Amino acid sequence: MTVRSIVRFPDHRLRAVAEPISVFDEELRRLVTDLADTMHAAPGIGITAPHIGILKRLVVIEVSPAAGLRTYVNPSILWTSGEMIRHTEGSISMPGVTEDIERHARIRLSYQDLEGIERIEEADGLLSVCHQHEIDQLDGIFWLQKLSRLKRGRLIKRYEKLLRVP
Repeated sequence: MTVRSIVRFPDHRLRAVAEPISVFDEELRRLVTDLADTMHAAPGIGITAPHIGILKRLVVIEVSPAAGLRTYVNPSILWTSGEMIRHTEGSISMPGVTEDIERHARIRLSYQDLEGIERIEEADGLLSVCHQHEIDQLDGIFWLQKLSRLKRGRLIKRYEKLLRVP
């Protein structure tokens, strides 16, 4: 059980594209445990390996305790619905600021489990939003990039002000 340091905005690693994972071993399982512990401590409902400075395509999500912890290795979106939804998003790398983002209401994604077995899953609602948010992060797209320049600027100023408050 290790809580890792979280990479904070505007660290350049939050805009880097994560590399695919090809080795499915005990080290990967330990990384998943560390990601889960770090996510819970933050607190958050989703985390990627880049959030702790490891540029690998790994996501851990827990939208609720009832839904349980889910792990996605090398996830990618296969299909998105035409229907859109708005949801308030933020990041453990930029705590204290949130904004509504428009995302696809439903998606289908492919990923590998911890054994390296290919899986396909469909998601809607909050889980769909989480997948899109975290996969964007793996692709080097920080959630702020989904906002207008004006909203992005306001959020960055608000975040900088939060950092100055003792």
